[in-house]
Amino acid sequence: MTVTADLAISLDGYVAGTGVSLDNPGGDGAEPLFEWIHNLASWRERQGMTGGEENRDSELMREWFDATGAVIMGRTMYDTGEEFWGDNPPFRAPVFVLTHRPRPTLVKEGGTTFTFVTDGVHSALDRARAAAGGRDVDIAGGADTVRQYLREGLVDELQLHVVPVLLGAGLRLFDDPDAGRHDLETVRVVHTPLATHLKYRFVR
Repeated sequence: MTVTADLAISLDGYVAGTGVSLDNPGGDGAEPLFEWIHNLASWRERQGMTGGEENRDSELMREWFDATGAVIMGRTMYDTGEEFWGDNPPFRAPVFVLTHRPRPTLVKEGGTTFTFVTDGVHSALDRARAAAGGRDVDIAGGADTVRQYLREGLVDELQLHVVPVLLGAGLRLFDDPDAGRHDLETVRVVHTPLATHLKYRFVR
């Protein structure tokens, strides 16, 4: 079982634009970070839609879907995505939401459940591992949640989909003065016209 973090990121290190809110979950100017995903066949399939492009990008997205048995996210990511995801979210797996605001577990269609965890990152990871059925646990975001797991040395693999855009401002992923040094080894580099897909493994 591997703990992963898998995110789209701009060439200058942003994972969201400015002004992130419930009404603007990706932030201003961040459309290029996400729009390349929306026509992939594997992504459309997870949204209950047909069609889309079958290409290397879609294969990598399907690989992530198939390998992931549980997901961890922060409360802001949940709050900004809840309405968009609707009654049949794309995760198809148990999702554990880090929060300071308790809420009963939500059971959605397609195998997705949202469990709200109030006792920290280690507890959420323990629960996710127990629920993942031997598959990977993914730290989905947002940036602060990923940084917390990186800071604790709990992420095994990091996959970044580097989109060819310079946002200039927004929410940075690697912006943690307490993170310390982490050595990584390159697992895979895949170049496509849409993104450069970088996969790294942390060296412990």
